[in-house]
Amino acid sequence: TGAAHAQNQPRLKILPASSIQRKPVGHSLLLTCRPEVPDTNLISDLRWNDNRNMTILPKPAGQSSPMIYTESIAGGTALALIFNSLQESMAGTYFCAASYSVTEKLNAAVVVETYVAITWKDAPTDQRPLMGSDYIVRCEVTANPPATVDWLRNGDQIKSSGRYVIENRGLLIKNITEADDGVYTCRAAVMSTGELKNREIRVEVQIMPQVQRLPQVMDAVEGQSFSVMCNATGKPVPEFQWIKKGTQQNAADLDRFSVNSITGQLDISTVEQQDHDNYACIARNPAGHSESVMKLNVLIRPKIIEFINITVSENEEAVFVCKAFGRPAPEITFRRYGTVEEYSIGLQVSDDRIILEQSTDDERGETVGTLRISKLATTDDGLYECIARNRGDVAFKVGHITVEYRPIFDHLKALPPVYTWEERPANLSCFAQAIPNATIEWRFNDRRVADLYDQNLRIENEGLRSDLIITPRDRRYYTAYKCVANNRLGSAEHIMELREARIPEMVPQAKPRIVSATSITFDIMAPPVEPGLPLTAFSVQWKEQFQNDWNFALNRTWSPDSPYIVEGLRPQTAYSFRFAARNVVGLSQWGAYVDQSTPRRSEPETPRILHTPIQDEEEDSDPIVTSPYADHFDMRWSIPVDNGEPIDMYRIKYCPGTKVNGYWTEMEEHCIEQDIARMTNYEMRNLQADTYYRIELMAHNAIGFSKPAHVLMKTARGESDHSLGTTYDVYPAGFGGFSSASTPGSPKDVPLLLLTVSFVCRFVFV
Repeated sequence: TGAAHAQNQPRLKILPASSIQRKPVGHSLLLTCRPEVPDTNLISDLRWNDNRNMTILPKPAGQSSPMIYTESIAGGTALALIFNSLQESMAGTYFCAASYSVTEKLNAAVVVETYVAITWKDAPTDQRPLMGSDYIVRCEVTANPPATVDWLRNGDQIKSSGRYVIENRGLLIKNITEADDGVYTCRAAVMSTGELKNREIRVEVQIMPQVQRLPQVMDAVEGQSFSVMCNATGKPVPEFQWIKKGTQQNAADLDRFSVNSITGQLDISTVEQQDHDNYACIARNPAGHSESVMKLNVLIRPKIIEFINITVSENEEAVFVCKAFGRPAPEITFRRYGTVEEYSIGLQVSDDRIILEQSTDDERGETVGTLRISKLATTDDGLYECIARNRGDVAFKVGHITVEYRPIFDHLKALPPVYTWEERPANLSCFAQAIPNATIEWRFNDRRVADLYDQNLRIENEGLRSDLIITPRDRRYYTAYKCVANNRLGSAEHIMELREARIPEMVPQAKPRIVSATSITFDIMAPPVEPGLPLTAFSVQWKEQFQNDWNFALNRTWSPDSPYIVEGLRPQTAYSFRFAARNVVGLSQWGAYVDQSTPRRSEPETPRILHTPIQDEEEDSDPIVTSPYADHFDMRWSIPVDNGEPIDMYRIKYCPGTKVNGYWTEMEEHCIEQDIARMTNYEMRNLQADTYYRIELMAHNAIGFSKPAHVLMKTARGESDHSLGTTYDVYPAGFGGFSSASTPGSPKDVPLLLLTVSFVCRFVFV
C-alpha cells in the first residue's frame, strides 16, 4: 500500500531512466522530462535548468538550432532537452522542474558526463614509403581518458623487435622493402570506457624510376613519321616526359609531336630538318625521377629531280640520265620496268652494250646516274626505272626510251589471204609498225590506187591503219595488192592477196567407227581447204536403204570439232548415209556415200570411267587413279550407248588387294558389290588408307550387262576417318529409286551414331 501510494504521488520522470548519462564529446543527446500525475492539465511551468541552474530556453522560431535547447513534445505533456553536439563544458547536473495544482513543486535531476572518444589525429589510410628508407607508419590517436595503441598485420600482433619499433607517432619499419607492402591495423583501446577502434592503413612501398638506356643515335626520315619508346621501371608506374634539349622545350607542347605519358612513346607525325636535336626521356613518380638522352639524326629521303624520256634512232647510242638528291647522297641504279634485276655499276655481264655510270657530290647531296646503251635495238624500246637509295628511303621514277626504226610488216606476214565472192566488198587492212609513224599508200598493178579514181577501189584511213575496200565487179580484182609504208628512216612493202571464195570440195570419205543398235559414230575425212577459209560445219543425210528419194532423208549438222554421232536409229535396219562440208560460202555437194546396218538390240556398251589415270604400267594392265582422300572415293563415269534398250542400272564391285610381280591378288572376303540406279557416280566409303582397290563397273539394260570397265584406285595416305558421316543421294519426286538390293548408305543400314555426328547431302539431277 505504501508503494502504491508512492506511485500515485505526482512526480517528474526523466528518460532515459538512468540517473547518469555518459556520452562521448561531439555526439547528440535527447533527454525527456515527462510528468507522471493523475491529471496532466494541472501541470504548469514545466522547464529544464542547466548545470548552472539557468533555465534552458526553446529554439527560437526561424533560427538555426543552438547547441542546447528545449522542445515541447507529446502534445505539450512532455519537455525534451536536446544537445546537438556534446562538449566537455556541458558535463554536469541538469534539473527538470514543474508546478502541480499550483501549490505543489515537482523536481527531477540527471547527471550528464562526457568523455573524448578515440579520434585518429594523424593516421592516413594510404601511406607510400620509399624503398630502402626507415619509415614510420603514422597513427596518432587522441582520447580522454587516453587510449593505448598496438599494431596488427594479417591478424597477427606486431611486437617491437628487430625491424619494427612501436612509437607514439606510429610503427617504425627499418630499411623498408617491397615485402613490407600490405595492410596494417592500428588498434586503439580505452579500458575505462571499453572503447575499441581499428584503423586499417595500406602501405605501398614506392621504388624510384629507372629509365632503360636509349640508343645514342636514332635515324628519322624527313617527311615520314617517327616513333620511339622509352621504358622505365618504378613503383608506382612512372609517368614520362620528353624534353628537347637544345631548346629545353617539353615535346608534348611542340607541333607535330605527341607524348604518351603512360607508355613513354614519343611520336613525330611528320619529321622536319629542324627536329635534329638531343632528346631526354624523363620518368617520374612520387619516389623520384630518372632520365636517358638520345640524339635524333634527321635523314632526307631521296628525291629524283631529273629523269627525262629520250628518243634515239636504231643502232645509235642511248644516254639515259637520272639525277637525285638526298642526305646522305643516294646511290642510283636502273632496271627494265617490271623486272627485278637491277643493272650494276660498270659493264653489264649479261649485255656488254650496256654501261652504268654514277657520280656523287656528297657536299650537295646529289648523285647523277647515267645508263649508256650502244647499238640500240628495237628490243631496247620501253620503260626503264631509275632507283635512288639512301638510309632514309628508296625513290623510284619511270622513264621511256623510244627507239625509232623504219617501217616493218612482221605482224602481217602470217596472215592468210582475204576472201570474198559474188561481188561482196572485201577489206584489206594495212598497219605498219614504225617510229615515227609511217604513211601508207596502196598500189594496184604497181600503180597508186589514189591515182586510179576507180570506184571499186576505196581507201579509208583511220589513225595509223589504212583500209582498202574492194568491190570485185570482175575477176581482174582478184589479185595481189601492195601496201607501201614510209617514214624518214626508210620504207617497206607488204603484198596482200584477194581471192575468190568457193564452196568446199566434196567430203572424200566417211567411215563408221562405233555402231550400236540405235546410233553410229563416224570418222569424217575433211576435204582440202584454203588458208583463211576454214570449214564451219559437216552435214549428214540418212534414210533407210529401201527408200530411193533423198528428199525424205533426215538431216544433222555438226561443228567440225564435235563427235560425229547419228542417233535415233532403229535396230536391225539398213541405212544409207551421205556427207557434205560447209564454209562461209555454202554447202559442198553430197558425197562419201555409206551403207550401214544397225545390229539387233543388245546389252549396253562398256561405260567409260572419267578419272584420269596417273600411269599405265603395261599395255594390258588396268589404269591407276588416285583418291585425294584416305577413306572415300567418288567414282564417276559417262553414260554408254544403250544399244536399243534403256539402261536401268549400273553394277559396281570394288575389292582391296595387292599387285605382286605384275599379278593382281584380290581379298575376296572384303569385296563390295552394289547395284546403282540411273546415276553416273557412286561414293565408295569406309575405305582403308594407302590401299589399292580394283574397281569393276558394268551397265545393265533389259538385254543384260555390258562388258566391264576396270580401274585400279589407290587411296591417299593418312588415317582413315570413318566418322565423316553418311552421304545420301537426293532425287526428284517420281524418281524410280534404288533396286531391291541392300544399299550401303541408305538410312536403314547406318548406325544412329553416324547420323548424329555428320550429315552430308549431295543433289544429283537426273
